[in-house]
Amino acid sequence: QQVVDQWLVVPEHLAETDKARQSVIDRTEAAVKDRLTKEISRWDHSAEDLKLREKAGLTSAGPNSREAARYADQLQARLRRRLDVLALERRISAGLPVVLGGMLVVPRGLLDRIAGLKTRSKTAADTQAIAARARAIVMEVERGLGFEPTDREFEKLGYDIESRVPETGRLRFIEVKGRAEGAPTITVTRNEILFSLNKPDDFILAIVEFLDEGGHRVHYLRQPFRREPDFGATGVLYDFSDLLARAADPS
Repeated sequence: QQVVDQWLVVPEHLAETDKARQSVIDRTEAAVKDRLTKEISRWDHSAEDLKLREKAGLTSAGPNSREAARYADQLQARLRRRLDVLALERRISAGLPVVLGGMLVVPRGLLDRIAGLKTRSKTAADTQAIAARARAIVMEVERGLGFEPTDREFEKLGYDIESRVPETGRLRFIEVKGRAEGAPTITVTRNEILFSLNKPDDFILAIVEFLDEGGHRVHYLRQPFRREPDFGATGVLYDFSDLLARAADPS
């Protein structure tokens, strides 16, 4: 089947290659004819002029008429040989396709199942769905605590949820991270770190830990970051277990 599939694409590839090749040869042939024909004509005229001068008894330090005529003949032969070569180059045909390499694509999920792993590679859609679910959980937690949360994730302010304290109007700024139980790291953007340092008393890093059995745990970490990221860094990886060790229950 593989050989058949290869042969099915040969006519189309051959036609494309032939069209490009013929165009190049046409230009080359025109240039060769123009250059050599002019040279042949020049030496033919020189041979005739020299022959007339020789009959008149005049001589010159350059080539004589026979030498000029012989060089014109050589150029004519060179033109024929060059045109013969170009004619052969026009005749292309397809050979048997040669496989230079191969690749076997195996889904990551299949490899994980074979190895007995529970993890799987996440798509962008998976990541967005997890993030949306984590924000919804934290907003529900905030309502349960008596606050008034608003989702600001798409405004890219440096936090995901703005939660208002009804009695005072004070705002709590919550960045939400959703991770599977036992995940190794959490990525935090430069913007999120800088905002937390600017609002140390009002910023909360909310971590939603999704458990293997389907449940979840919510952890609140205040003043999670101690210093600004290096200049030019767009994000920083933090150890998941270290953040959990410093976190507490939502309050």
